[in-house]
Amino acid sequence: MTTKKLTFRQKILVAGTLFGMFFGAGNLIFPVHLGQMAGRNAVVAMIGFIITAVGIPIFGVAAIGITHSDGLQTLSSKVGKGYGIFFTCLLYLTIGPLFAIPRCATVSFTTGITPLLGADSPERLYLLLFSAVFFAFVLFFSLRPGKITVWIGKIINPIFLIFFAVLMIAALLAPGAAASAVEPVAAYQSDAFFPSLIEGYGTMDAIAGLAFGIVVIDVIRRMGVTNDDAIAEDVLSSGLLTGLLMALIYVVSILVGAQSRGLFELSENGGVALTQIAGHYLGGVGQLILAVTITFACLKTSIGLVTACAETFDKMTGGKFSYRGWAILFTAFSFAVSNVGLSAIINYSIPVLMLIYPPAIALITLAFIGRFFGHDRIVYIAVMIPTWIAALFDFMKTLPGSAQTALHLDAPIQFAAANLPLFDKNLGWLLPAVIGFAIGMIFGLYPANKAAKMKPIDALHYGG
Repeated sequence: MTTKKLTFRQKILVAGTLFGMFFGAGNLIFPVHLGQMAGRNAVVAMIGFIITAVGIPIFGVAAIGITHSDGLQTLSSKVGKGYGIFFTCLLYLTIGPLFAIPRCATVSFTTGITPLLGADSPERLYLLLFSAVFFAFVLFFSLRPGKITVWIGKIINPIFLIFFAVLMIAALLAPGAAASAVEPVAAYQSDAFFPSLIEGYGTMDAIAGLAFGIVVIDVIRRMGVTNDDAIAEDVLSSGLLTGLLMALIYVVSILVGAQSRGLFELSENGGVALTQIAGHYLGGVGQLILAVTITFACLKTSIGLVTACAETFDKMTGGKFSYRGWAILFTAFSFAVSNVGLSAIINYSIPVLMLIYPPAIALITLAFIGRFFGHDRIVYIAVMIPTWIAALFDFMKTLPGSAQTALHLDAPIQFAAANLPLFDKNLGWLLPAVIGFAIGMIFGLYPANKAAKMKPIDALHYGG
């Protein structure tokens, strides 16, 4: 019997769906602003940014597939059942109604609609009206998850790509300056790699990749692929196609951002930069193109996030609260949070991302190498404990100064700075995770294999 696999055309469609869910607000504003900051060091910045904004997210999606998991909860439960529930809830709430979904609405409004308003316009009222319409569309499409491939892959993606391409081509044809002639800001002069690596966190795509895995697998199954190994292969190949497209867009966006410094001073954020670029090259039409581009980008990401969150919580509760109910609840909550404003959402999301990203990256890595240690639970636990502890220090360090003072965090932050290598690069968790892995292999895998009268060399193939 021949195992059904996706055709190349079907892989393109799945890749388009995945791209549509990934590419949203942060994916537009962060690379352009990064280019402005990196200047002549833009190439190095591209490498760092693509690692965390493309590589890790795609591996996150693939991790769900290669472990034959039916979602993040199954994968994270390799640490423990309770941990699986905790981490799944935390991650989905972060990329869902607490931060990512509301940010989609506020970014699209701030960068796409606000420039079109007069100085005396009641911005809060317009934000309320805009977000109401925005989330009405999100809810409409989210309540029809079976048609997500059609809506995102065949309709919304092409519209988004056309508008974005027009803007980028116009900027590339008449650059304000050569990127090589642009002086980088202080943080990017001697070391552009590590700052851009962390800048990729802002897209939230690494943690989103773990969430989107269940949606992609469901789409592939709807296309008739039922074999777990075939699904895993199709997930990986479709993810690679998505990654190539995302990397191309990031390279162009970073380059355009760097070249724009010949026309403008360093902007406050990427949204402002995009507004300036659009206005310069395309005038009033450019503002309209930007508004449409960002709105569609954010809309399709929000649809994907609400769908993934609702499906996950529906499964976690055993259907006691329906998918429809979760979708309505998450949409309504996101609508409320979006009206607190973009600055507040960003300020509170950064510390949370610094806390969640390290254990998420560790989990993805363990999923890929898990066949070599049989996905032994002790190894997972030994890695996660020091990773979470070290990530907690990054969380403290990125809290607003007022919060640090109120919570008396100076001492623990100074302790981490003195004792954790790469803490100044926001990678203080890396060495503790590696040490934890070594300890887990010694005290977990080896005794288990010895008790089973297995030779250590044979253990390398255990579970493969």
